[in-house]
Order: sequence, then structure tokens, then C-alpha cells
Amino acid sequence: MSMLKTYLSICLILFGIMISFSANAQGAKYTRTDTLKGTYSKARSWWNVLHYDLDVKFNYNDSSIIGSNKITYKIIESDTVMQLDLMQPMILDSIVMNSKKCEIKKEGNAHFVYLSTEQKVDKIQSVITYFHGKPKVAKMPPWEGGVIWAKDTKGNPWISIACQGMAAQVWFPNKDHMYDEPDSCTIRITAPKELITVSNGRLAMALMNADGTATYIWKVVNPINNYNIIPYIGKYTVVIDTIVGEKGVLDLSFWALEDNYAKAKKQLQQAKSMLRCFEYWFGPYPFYEDGYKLVEAPFLGMEHQSAIAYGNNFQNGYMGRDLSLSGWGLKWDFIIVHESGHEWFGNSISAKDVADNWIHESFTAYAENLYTEYLFGKKAGAEYVIGTRKAVANDKPIISDYNVNAGGSIDLYYKGANMLHGIRQVVANDSLWREMFRSMNLKFRHQTVVSSQIESYMASYLNLDLQKIFDQYLRTIQIPTLEYRIKKDKLFYRWTNCVKGFNMPLKIITAEKESWLTPTDKWQTMSYQDALFKADDNFFITTKLLE
Repeated sequence: MSMLKTYLSICLILFGIMISFSANAQGAKYTRTDTLKGTYSKARSWWNVLHYDLDVKFNYNDSSIIGSNKITYKIIESDTVMQLDLMQPMILDSIVMNSKKCEIKKEGNAHFVYLSTEQKVDKIQSVITYFHGKPKVAKMPPWEGGVIWAKDTKGNPWISIACQGMAAQVWFPNKDHMYDEPDSCTIRITAPKELITVSNGRLAMALMNADGTATYIWKVVNPINNYNIIPYIGKYTVVIDTIVGEKGVLDLSFWALEDNYAKAKKQLQQAKSMLRCFEYWFGPYPFYEDGYKLVEAPFLGMEHQSAIAYGNNFQNGYMGRDLSLSGWGLKWDFIIVHESGHEWFGNSISAKDVADNWIHESFTAYAENLYTEYLFGKKAGAEYVIGTRKAVANDKPIISDYNVNAGGSIDLYYKGANMLHGIRQVVANDSLWREMFRSMNLKFRHQTVVSSQIESYMASYLNLDLQKIFDQYLRTIQIPTLEYRIKKDKLFYRWTNCVKGFNMPLKIITAEKESWLTPTDKWQTMSYQDALFKADDNFFITTKLLE
């Protein structure tokens, strides 16, 4: 395939990714539906979800499900109206509290539950939701998600769900907002006994039922995003292994379709080097108690916490392609590395609002660079991340509008990764850079955050003024340009195409040495007698020589 064809293929792949993150274009008019889904309203904020206890039966023959979800919560403020969400065409049959049915008023996918029992501050209460229906079928998972009713190569049922963009309301009623996560979860899935169900956390029990079905019970003991709670149902076998990590022995497994045992065993070895790399840079794997596993899925992949969806056909690259066009992206399995990187950024440190999803994707895309560096050296890592700039669209800002479930640009992947790579150059101290990552993962472990928290923490820890850099790359579509002219023995330079006050230092390469400039958006001058002038490629900028 020619370079042009390869690049066009990558653009199509990334366009698919963009579907799930770009719910509304910049300047779009938002609807009441957007507000109901995207706002952490009073009907959500007065209670803190503690635990989901899901009990769901999957019926492959008619693509339907039926089940319940017991929601345990702590009361923060006294109120009696609770918002739960369940996406049409699913039907919320009833909600019961203390053996009494609650009144429900429905508005689109939002269900306002009127609780008859007094809600006293600091008390722990629970409601049980009952639901059934034929959930939305995924058209192009994971980008356009829903339930996947597939078959393996032998014709056996193979079922799973991909729902990051639409979230878990596509199949069960829950508090569908990223701001609040359950502290733990129990997942009981019933399906034909010939099939095995795999899900997040650890297997607690498998029950063979009299009606020819089996119920698998999985338990998660850590906080988890609702869109990460996912069952996989199929004819699975399992590869089991361990690794000694920073917190002791970490259990590893790869649940693969029966014929793929040998391939899964081989591919799981990459997970070991990935975990060693990311623990070195980011600190301990965040979910030792729940273990780490990969699960073969009937779609490309997703970061389902402690149960990473894997569909990359046991090959290196992204479906056999190198997203960076540098060659380095074919040296490792993209889905294992990228989706597992989300265990630190996305699953442990989680954004409160989809507008801040750069916290998930920019850091994880940057982790691809760190893994390449871990295997092949710093130069290789830099070449990889620099190569990914070809995918930058600059179509709209990375950070979108808040409270309306609006994702930002596709650039939250590789423009964000290159921003971080540039900040690393400014820090010019890899020990400090690593300490910052590890400290951040300790500070915000198992928390939901907003962008300003991450930005402030990085600036404070590194003792650098980074605000204009964040504003430039996250909140505009402008790539900063260094304008310069050379007259006799003088160099004149300034930043343009930038936010007011942009002040990112820049390393330049001259004929004899490397040196640093401290440009601003005002003209500056310095003595200059070299024949060569070149900006360091590690900075994501453009340059313009003026006559």
C-alpha cells in the first residue's frame, strides 16, 4: 500500500473514533436532551452512588434482556426526587424502595423517581430497578455503540456491549453521569449454559440453573465508570499468568475464544512489558484487587476496567497499521497498549464531564510514546509521537462545552499527546517528569476530576507557568507559529497564531549547538551569527521566516 493510501486509511479509522467523541459541533445548539444527560443536576447531586448490583439475563434468540439493578447510595442532601437514566427502546418497569413502588415521571431517557421514604443526610439507602427490552444494537462498535449480538467462526453466540459514547443507560438503568461512580459493583449475568460470561473484577461464582442457563457472578471492589461495566458472553477459554509489580503479585488473564488459546498466550506477554512500563512511569496498576485481564471481543477494543476488550486479531499495530507512519507503531499491539493505558487515565483518573475527555485520551495516547521509548529508546518514542501529528485535524477545540454531553475534537488523542511531549521538553528533566506522573496518579487515584485540577497540579508540581500552553492546545485550533527574521548578526522572533500572552520556551538547533529561546507574542531580539536556524521537532509548532 502506498504512503497516501496508508494515510487515507488511518484518516478513516480516526474518523470512526471521532464519532464517539463529537456529539455536537462547536457552536451547535444544544437540546433539552443534551442538558438532561450532560448536567450534574440537583436530582443527581443530592445522592452518592455506592454500589450497583446487576442481575441480567441475555436472550440471544430475540436480542432481548431482562433484569434488575439494586442501587445503593448515600444521602448527601435531603431530597426525594432521583434522576435515573435508561435509553429507549429499553423499558423501566418499576422502581421499588422498602417493598413499595415509586412514582416515575419520564422525560426522554431520563426517569425522575419520586421516593416515598424520607431521605436523611448521611444515611445509606437502596432502590431496586426492574427493566426489560431490546436494547439498541451497535451499528459500528465501539464508535457507534450498543449491544453486539454476534457469532464466532463456529456459529456460537458471542455477545458483548460497547457503550462509551452513550454510556450504560443503553442497557441498564443507572446514574448516568461521569461525575459520580459506584464504589463497587456486582455483575450477575445469565446466558445459555454452553457459554461462559466474563466481566469486570473477579469471578465469585458460577451457577448452573435448571432451565439450561448459567449465571456467572463477577465482583468489582474498586470505583468504576458506568460505561466500563460490561459482560462478554461466548465460548471462552482462559490463559492465566501473573506478574510481580510494584504492589506485589498482579493476576493476569486473557479470555479468548477456544481456538485462540495459543495466540492469546503469546499476546499476553506484551501485556507484561506494557504493565512494567506504565508502572514505572505512572505508578502501580490502579486495580490490583480486581486483577488485570484481556477479553477477546466481537469488536476492535475498549478500556473496560480490569476487563479490557480486545479485538485486534492478535497482531501488532492498529488492525495491522501504524498510526504514526513512523514504523514504530508496528512493533507492538496497539489495543493492548492503548486500552490498558486507560486503566491509569480514564478509569482511575476520570473526567467529570465528557468535555474534559482529553484527560483520558491525551495522556493515554502519550503513553503509546512512552511504551515505544521503553522498548526501543527515547529517539524511537519521539519519532512515534511526532509521526502522529499527521492525524491532527484542528477542526475544533479539544475541550468542548460543559454540562451538555458534548465531546471535543478528535485531536484529544494526538494533538494532546504532542502537547504533553512538548511540555516534557520544557521540563528538560525526565526524573521530575516521571515523578509528576506518579504523584498525579497517587493524588487523583480513583477520583473524578475536571481539567483545571490536572492543569494546576502539573504546573504546581513542575514549578512552571503552563497555563498558556494548555489554553493554546486544548482551547483553540491554532498551532503556534514562531515568526523570525535574521538581519546581519541579529535574530528577531515572536510567537504568532497564538493566545494572548503565549510564552512557551522553545529549543532551537543552530549550526554549532542547541539553545533555548523564550519567545512571547512580542518581538524580541538576540545576537545571532549561525548559518542554520531550526526549531526542535519535539515541539508541535510551525515556523515562518520573514524577509
